[in-house]
Parts: sequence; structure tokens; C-alpha cells
Amino acid sequence: MRMTGRLYKGPSVLEEKVVEVDDSAGTYQDRLERCLLEVCGLLAIEVPIWLSKNTREYVRFRRTSFNADQFFNPVHFDRFEIRIIQE
Repeated sequence: MRMTGRLYKGPSVLEEKVVEVDDSAGTYQDRLERCLLEVCGLLAIEVPIWLSKNTREYVRFRRTSFNADQFFNPVHFDRFEIRIIQE
């Protein structure tokens, strides 16, 4: 599983990172969680609060975004987006 994480400020991409997790390790949910933790670590941001809207978006589009208010502490970006890269 490959995931890209992007930080946006307005319409501009501030930073982008890609992580990859072995598809044979654990359940899909485990791999998704591991990817999210790794991409947040690479971007040096805290893990956002995952809401039901994120689940709906992710199931439908294999991507979701997190607004600044989904983080406990103030952040330097407006939006954080994750997307699964299909091969």
C-alpha cells in the first residue's frame, strides 16, 4: 500500500511525502493506520482526529482531507490530504 500525504495552505501545496507499507503485513485497517502514522511523522505533524466524514470520503474515493480544526494543536497549514496511490 502506498499513500501520499499533502499539506495545503490555500490552493498551494506546502509539502508532500509518500510512504509504502508491505501489503502482506496485517489487515487493511492496520496498513492504513501505519501509513497514516508514517506520513504524519515524515511531515512532522500530529495525527489528526479521524471523523466519520473521513471514513465516508475514504471509502468512496480512497482519499480524504483533514482541516486545521481536526488537530489538537495549532498548525501552519489549512488542510492535510491523504490519498492511496493505485498501481
